[in-house]
Amino acid sequence: MNDRHYANPNLLFAPRPLSERLGEDRLLVIDVRPTADYVRGHLPGAVHFDLFGISLNDTRPDPLAAFMWMISYLMAGRGVDYDKTVIFYEENSGFKSSRGFWFLEYFGHKDVHILDGGIGAWRTAGLPLSTDPVDTKSTKFVADHPITDRLASADDILARLGEPDVCILDTRSDDEYTGKLVRAKRGGAIPGAVHIEWTKNLDEEGCYKPAADLKAMYEGQGVTSEKLIIPYCQGGYRSAHAYLALRLIGYPNVRNYIGSWKEWGDHEELPLEVPTAP
Repeated sequence: MNDRHYANPNLLFAPRPLSERLGEDRLLVIDVRPTADYVRGHLPGAVHFDLFGISLNDTRPDPLAAFMWMISYLMAGRGVDYDKTVIFYEENSGFKSSRGFWFLEYFGHKDVHILDGGIGAWRTAGLPLSTDPVDTKSTKFVADHPITDRLASADDILARLGEPDVCILDTRSDDEYTGKLVRAKRGGAIPGAVHIEWTKNLDEEGCYKPAADLKAMYEGQGVTSEKLIIPYCQGGYRSAHAYLALRLIGYPNVRNYIGSWKEWGDHEELPLEVPTAP
């Protein structure tokens, strides 16, 4: 995987090395696609957990703690535990698998990855799929020691807006960023945010771009490794994709704003700007 010269290549799995590990007792592969897609064919032994639509729009301490407890409970129900290698996948290297990755990194899991290129890369490699049902075995996984500096709240951002060593990264579409498409009470962007749409992290095959390409893209927009980088989107999915991209190239201080625009845009007391179209 490090033919792309990542600082942290171990965060990704290629299809062939993963295929050689299928069936291991401490390996857990999680398919985060819609149920209908999973039923039509999945990686052999993969369990199903569609993460889409499970969002938080209130990052105050109590709602955040309750939400994260729910996520850890759902993860336990899919067999997640700290002593397992966990690999998320979807159709390509998409934002649902990267969000699963981010959740477990936040929970302090040290052996979590995504399948780069997803099931599309698996098919291209000529590897087999299965339609067999897979029983999930629940665990006692409890995420009671989160790594809190992997997450940003609305209050965290508000307290540091405008600081030169902090970069707010908007990963949404052009229309969302400029307020043309409004998906909360208000449209626009967090003041001073740098806009790089999440899809720009991927190559034509749906894999993460090589490190040199990612670095050039981010550094060219002032998103540099010595800063605190806080990605956001609408609900913490696309921002998790950027989180993983930045982790791949060795950025040490990246915090996903899980409440994202749905929280920020709904709170009229929070500042915003309406950028002009590029």
